[in-house]
Amino acid sequence: MRFPTRQERFSTLFPDEPKFRWKQVQQALFQPGKKSWLECLTLPKPMREMLQQELPWISVEQKALQTNPAEDTYKAVLSAADGLNFETVLMQNAKGQWTLCVSSQIGCAMGCTFCATGAMGLKRSLTSDEIVDQYRFWIAFLRECGKGQERISNVVFMGMGEPLANYENVKATINTWLQHTDIGPVHITVSTVGILWQMEKLLTDPDWPPVRIAVSLHSANQKRRESIVPSTVPNFINLLADWCRAYTQTLGNRRHHITFEYTLIAGVNDTEELARELAAFAKRAGDCKINVIPLNRVPGKSFTPSEEGSMSRFKEIVASYGIDITQRRSMGQDIAAACGQLALEVSGGGEG
Repeated sequence: MRFPTRQERFSTLFPDEPKFRWKQVQQALFQPGKKSWLECLTLPKPMREMLQQELPWISVEQKALQTNPAEDTYKAVLSAADGLNFETVLMQNAKGQWTLCVSSQIGCAMGCTFCATGAMGLKRSLTSDEIVDQYRFWIAFLRECGKGQERISNVVFMGMGEPLANYENVKATINTWLQHTDIGPVHITVSTVGILWQMEKLLTDPDWPPVRIAVSLHSANQKRRESIVPSTVPNFINLLADWCRAYTQTLGNRRHHITFEYTLIAGVNDTEELARELAAFAKRAGDCKINVIPLNRVPGKSFTPSEEGSMSRFKEIVASYGIDITQRRSMGQDIAAACGQLALEVSGGGEG
């Protein structure tokens, strides 16, 4: 089922309005402190009143909210107009600002074996309005908490869903943010499990924004990756290396390198042999960085995170090949808000 966009609904309500009017509407949506159409004084009063009756100010509604004891991570369950719920996360970053982890789908079809979201299956893709409004929701939240002077400086597409399986809506969302917020393209990261045909598409898409790309790799060994990520296509590792070189040649620069995300799972992908395979693959792929993170535990899953010693040895081996490898700080585990944990377990979650 396709949902009409906010712009399409506006055009239906006001078919004879000049083009600049929609630009005014978009600008109003991102003006700080606004809570309704009636406050958008750049629009004519009859239009404000009609919008107030016919078009929701925001496309999502809060159903539940959790914070951890440190109050540096918040997780919200949001409800869409059709009653389906999804999660979105706000995390304080190292610069004292905020990183938004957005969802691009409700559930996920990729089926990664260690991921709670994958166990949900796919309900549907989110619309561009529903993704855009995750930012607007959290901006309003910060303001209501007395933190209106603090900004969302980074966005990562690492919440529910596979962003490139929702390519057009993700692209439209990012371009909207780039136009109406102060977030720059290198502060937005799209993380994909590796949908190669969509990855090929973005190389030649003139409308694809110059954001960073992260690939959830989890193993550079074809068979081992297939066991972790069942959606892996045949010959994926070789094809991915080819794509990375093409990306570097076409879109890459000092700030647009490829990042490989690697979740370290005890006894599954953290051996010394697999570390060497990863380093060799990174050499083939070209200009890239590797970001490892210990597995976040998921109820019902038997996997366990790698031990500290194993993680250290793994990183040492990769680094010995001259590969830039770092370990990402995991946040929000105590409220099931960390990577791989989003599955609507908060009270008030579910499908509504």
